[in-house]
Amino acid sequence: MKTLIKVYAVSTLFLIAGVSQVSAQSRRSSTTNSNNKTTTVTRTVTTNRIPSSKVTYKTPQRKVVAVRTLPNRTVVKQNGQDYYYANNKYYTQSRGSYIVIAPKVGFRINSLPANYVRVKHNNFNYYNAQGIFYVQVNNAYEVVDPEMGTIVYELPIDYEKVVIDGQTYYEYANILYEKVQVNGTRAYEVVGIIDMQ
Repeated sequence: MKTLIKVYAVSTLFLIAGVSQVSAQSRRSSTTNSNNKTTTVTRTVTTNRIPSSKVTYKTPQRKVVAVRTLPNRTVVKQNGQDYYYANNKYYTQSRGSYIVIAPKVGFRINSLPANYVRVKHNNFNYYNAQGIFYVQVNNAYEVVDPEMGTIVYELPIDYEKVVIDGQTYYEYANILYEKVQVNGTRAYEVVGIIDMQ
């Protein structure tokens, strides 16, 4: 009987010691992470990718905005390419003119454009400026595709109307929106991303 009690007592002590060790390790690792200066953004993105071959634009020719000069422009270098920011839009240079473009996913800037709007979806903060979605990554802002269901209340002036399988949507920067009502107010819900082929 004494042997059985000793085995039970020793087993219980080992079990308690093991649980205490695991608990201490998890506390230690969380403390280490809070002192770490690098922040990792983890988010689950649900997207509805639509091949560009299924998209029909209501206007046969895409709107191309080009200007000869950009006063008060800011040059942003990204992956060896120069982007020019002026008039709340991004431009690229082509044949002596500047053409409006949307920066690609992964494009980073140090500060947000002045006209951004904070958009919250699934407890995640986006920053939307002229139809471009950003998330904060450390001390910069990175262009991302928004999650399906994200709601905005305005679209950029140069959005396009498109038809997919007989349904009309709104497109800007390859993001598809559907017009919805939110508490009696007109809004636009992200319903897909056009995959350019």
